[in-house]
Amino acid sequence: MILQLSHAGSFRAKGYVLAVVGSMFWGASGIAGQFLLQNRGVSPEWFASSRMILAGLILLAYDAACYKGDIFSIWRDKREAVRLLIFSVVGMLGVQYTYFTAIHLSNAPTATIIQYTMPILILFWDSLTGRHLPGRRQCLCVGLAIMGTFLIVTQGRWGTLSVSPQALTWGLFSSVAAAFYTVQPKGLIRRWRSSLVVGWGMLTGGIVFSPVSRPWIFVGYFDTAAVLAFAFVVVFGTAVAFWLYLSSVEYISPGEASLLNSVEPLSSIVLSMLIFGMTFGAAEGLGAALIIGTVLMVTKK
Repeated sequence: MILQLSHAGSFRAKGYVLAVVGSMFWGASGIAGQFLLQNRGVSPEWFASSRMILAGLILLAYDAACYKGDIFSIWRDKREAVRLLIFSVVGMLGVQYTYFTAIHLSNAPTATIIQYTMPILILFWDSLTGRHLPGRRQCLCVGLAIMGTFLIVTQGRWGTLSVSPQALTWGLFSSVAAAFYTVQPKGLIRRWRSSLVVGWGMLTGGIVFSPVSRPWIFVGYFDTAAVLAFAFVVVFGTAVAFWLYLSSVEYISPGEASLLNSVEPLSSIVLSMLIFGMTFGAAEGLGAALIIGTVLMVTKK
């Protein structure tokens, strides 16, 4: 009995680590992405599709090398192929396009806050499919995660938020897409492996977006720093981050993974302090405490 409990605990602990590390890589990639978009004039559309295509190719190459299997086998199952295509377009591409559009129509803090309503959607979905009401602890975790994200991203100033009806709409679409890519591929990943599913999801999503983004036409300036930043975004901030985060739902629930994703803005603000010399005020400190509290509550059983 004790051995079984110990095994279950280590099983879930692996999921917690995967979700947290994946989210931290996302936060770090946001800093690198900010450098490319603001300091090197890289087009957001080119940036989104290029990193998806390259990250997808990296994951598929990794999967083929490690598992020695046929990476195209998933497409031969018509039902699974349809599910993968939906995941690629609605989930992987959807969250990229809607998030950047929300930023374009408002600003990054506003888009981030709206997208981080995702845990509410997943909590509602879990309750609906499980036919039970959400617990007090779950609701408290959602509230802490959203409030902590708000304080970190806005520094506690409501005036930094700018929400037009169009920005709100695209931000909510981004939240739905983020919730979708967290919940929908769970069955695919259990059957086919996360590296294969995420790799194809990224590659397919990037290719579908290509007529709009035209990744063959580069806009911006590339030097050594830009190349290193872009390489980090592709490898760690996209391929590894999505792979780790979506692998976590094999061990923990999508709701828990989405709450642990609140580590992303925390890691982003810490790196901004170290790299760009940003100050860390009382609001960010409180936000960090709330997010750390969320992580502790989620992982403590």
